[in-house]
Order: sequence, then C-alpha cells, then structure tokens
Amino acid sequence: MSTIARTPRVLRPLAVAAAATLLLTTALSVSLVPSASAHGSVVDPPSRSYSCWQRWGGDFQNPRMATEDPMCWQAWQADPQAMWNWNGLFREGVAGNHQGAIPNGQLCSGGRTQNGRYNAMDTVGAWKTTSVANNFRLRFFDQASHGADYIRVYVTKQGFNSTTQPLGWNDLELAGQIGNTPASQWTREADGVSIQIPVSATGRTGRHIVYTIWQASHLDQSYYLCSDVDFGGGSTPPPPTTPPPTTPPPTTPPPTTPPPTTPPPTTPPPSTPPPAGACTATYQVTGQWTGGFQAEVKVTAGGSPTKGWSVSWNYTNGQQVASVWSATVTTNGTLVTARNVNYNGTLAAGQSTTFGLLGSGNASGQVPLVSCTATS
Repeated sequence: MSTIARTPRVLRPLAVAAAATLLLTTALSVSLVPSASAHGSVVDPPSRSYSCWQRWGGDFQNPRMATEDPMCWQAWQADPQAMWNWNGLFREGVAGNHQGAIPNGQLCSGGRTQNGRYNAMDTVGAWKTTSVANNFRLRFFDQASHGADYIRVYVTKQGFNSTTQPLGWNDLELAGQIGNTPASQWTREADGVSIQIPVSATGRTGRHIVYTIWQASHLDQSYYLCSDVDFGGGSTPPPPTTPPPTTPPPTTPPPTTPPPTTPPPTTPPPSTPPPAGACTATYQVTGQWTGGFQAEVKVTAGGSPTKGWSVSWNYTNGQQVASVWSATVTTNGTLVTARNVNYNGTLAAGQSTTFGLLGSGNASGQVPLVSCTATS
C-alpha cells in the first residue's frame, strides 16, 4: 500500500488500467479453464458437448462458428463450461428412475442438471452428425475409471425429426446395452479407460439421435448423453483443433480389447441356407486377456421371419459369462442359453443380429458349438 501511495499522480491511470487488465485476465482464466473433475462421456459418435469441444475447443471465439456450426455456436454462447466440462453431464440420486427425474424435452441436458450448465444441449436444430452403419459400436470413455453398473444405448424411432422435434422418452428405442462391468474389464488408456457397446438400429435411415445412459458404479451417479448420427448419410470428420490447457482423452482411443496374438478360431458359416423357420448362429471370440475374454454371437434367420430366438452352447474349459448385452442369458452348469431381448427378436428371412458378452476364464482353444432355435 505504501508503494502505491508514493506513486506519482501521472502514473495512477496506468496502475488502474493494469489492475483492470489483471482482473479481466483472472476472470477469463477462471471461466475458460476446464474443471479438474474427471468423469466420462460418449466419444464416438461424440456427444454434443464433446463434439463441440473437439471442433472448436482451440478456436471457440472464431465468428465463423456462427455460420459453419450454428448449434455449437449457440452452445458456446450459452455456457462455455458445458464444452470444457464435456465429461460432467450427470445427476445424482436418481435411483434408476430416469424418466421420473428427467422431463421430456430435457433429455440432452440431463433435466437441466448442474444448475442449467448444459441447457443448450436440448436446443432443437441441425446439430452436426456422425455417419454410422445400422450396426455399429459406441465408444464410451471413463476418465475416472468408475466402471458401470450398466450402460444403455437408445436410438430415436424412424420418423422422428431431430431438427424440429424436442426429444422425449417415447421417441426412443433400446438398441444396445451392457450390464455390470468393472473398470478392470475396460480398455486401459493413458487418461482413463474406455469400452465399446454394440448397437443395432435396424430400419433406421437419415438423421437420428443416439441417447446413452451411463450408470456409474462408484455412486448413484447417472450420465445422460445425446449424440447426433446419420444412418447411411455422410459427414466429414471434424477438423483438428488445439486442445485447451488440460489432458483430454485421446481423440482416437485404441480398441476396447487388446487384439489376440493369433486369430481366434471361428465357426464357418453353413454351406447351405437354413431351412424355413430355422435359424443359425456363429460364435466368435473378439478379444482376450489374462483371465477374461469378449465374444460376439451372430444370429441369422432362416427362410422365414422369426418372432424370437434362443442360442445355446456348452463351455468345456471352465469359462463363465460375466455380462451380456443385446440378449438375456441363463446358465445350467456348463450349458449357456441366450435369448433375444425385445428389440432384436423379430428378424426378416435371412436377416441377422448380434449380441455380445464378457466372460471369465481362458477363451483359447476350441470355439464352442452353438445351436439356434427360432420362434416363428
């Protein structure tokens, strides 16, 4: 204080200006530096907040965004913290009652969670899309390595127009899920862990919303993520950007499971088409590690449509199913029986669907022989 008192009068305006500049710089630093909290989000196809951060995180004040990417522009103007904290869109204490906690029209903001930080995610309009196939794998990144009680992936019904309609619960159909999966079974990365969930969205064309609910395992903490996709359409990948001063997850995480050192044995497809009313199934190990493995089973309808199916096989080396998605599983000793869920039992003649599982034990050796029974 004494130094300021001795400052000549002519320098006082400069001192005031310097102080104002310091205050402004400090305020900008507080508002623009990403939160230190680490949680998770869908990174492929990217959630709305993560997608906007990917494209504009290093250039978020560029006025070109207003014309080139107007939905991200309105989100950055509403609250930049929604993009810096792309991994923090969650609610606590929902106790699984997601529809009761989040009103229609507020699904993409988690019911206006975090004091309204993510409200702009609910804005209806032409968000940038990622092109996907009708059967694709959604990649979820967990920066804090919480693991999952479950992850459920929904896709909007055919006919829903995301550019003009607010998203409601009745607009969604379950298209993929996994059950309780500890972080130790996810793929380890430098800044966390990631996992892939197979998604089957048959009959979809054009623009849609993929809605993901992640129930983290460490607390009653539920995450709600909207990703914009185009089935059969085209979109160019986002341009590279300069990341903000933090350690983001890699933009191209490695595959969910380490590749096997030798190609796993597979069950060859039948040489002749299955008879009408029947179905066939093939079992393939898609990844393995010490003490565990991941497998995928493909079910194909025969010469007539199915209303449901069940697939059975025996494990001979002590393997056990730990979790499964896109099917329900029962076991009786070594016998495993998987049945369709409500969204993938109906197959047209010759149509296929897949379900996946994580297992414990050694998957090397002979692939189990599977049998398929269809309900017509």
